[in-house]
Amino acid sequence: MAASTAATATFAAAKLLASSSPKLKQPFSLLSPHKKPTTLFSSSFAAAPLRRPQPLRFSTLPKISAIISVGDKLPDATLSYFDSSDELKTISVSELTSNKKTILFAVPGAFTPTCSQKHLPGFVEKAAEFKAKGVDAIACISVNDAFVMKAWKENLKVGDEVLLLSDGNGDFTRAIGCELDLSDKPVGLGVRSRRYAMYVEDGVVKILNLEEGGAFNVSSAEDMLKAI
Repeated sequence: MAASTAATATFAAAKLLASSSPKLKQPFSLLSPHKKPTTLFSSSFAAAPLRRPQPLRFSTLPKISAIISVGDKLPDATLSYFDSSDELKTISVSELTSNKKTILFAVPGAFTPTCSQKHLPGFVEKAAEFKAKGVDAIACISVNDAFVMKAWKENLKVGDEVLLLSDGNGDFTRAIGCELDLSDKPVGLGVRSRRYAMYVEDGVVKILNLEEGGAFNVSSAEDMLKAI
């Protein structure tokens, strides 16, 4: 009798262990550092390759803003340059733009690649076309001293087509909100001007093509000719 009872109990315990073991294995597998947990979806996506998240793309360009904008009167400031007699001269923004149609464009730095190879040469080459559209003066502004601007002009063999002006202390650049901080760059440019081109009539901004940082996408001579 006792033997029969013991055999029955042993059989019942074995049956219970066998029926419950598949359920007991799953929680332990979740704790194992060598196994990945299984889910209801694991079989569906087992063959699917992993995809890296893609960056968001927008259909419109980011808005670039400055203190100055179309319709504003330019703040006055004093800029410097060396004339053909090698004398240091100054000119105010109001002198440069009052009762005139003027193109002002700025570069991050004299002798830098894009400025020397594309931006300034483009306005020199298109100077006659701007004159034909009634433009009285074209000036290039940079936060460099007048000696550097003079050397840059001579290096590129620029004549009277474009006036190279020094905003050495960055007064005009700050006044229109176009500072570009390049202090973190290894070449040590410090605070310069963002690249831009503007068309000004009697001191009022009519067209402003402002670049993001030192980019060169919308401020070329060709861009301005199309816009005027």
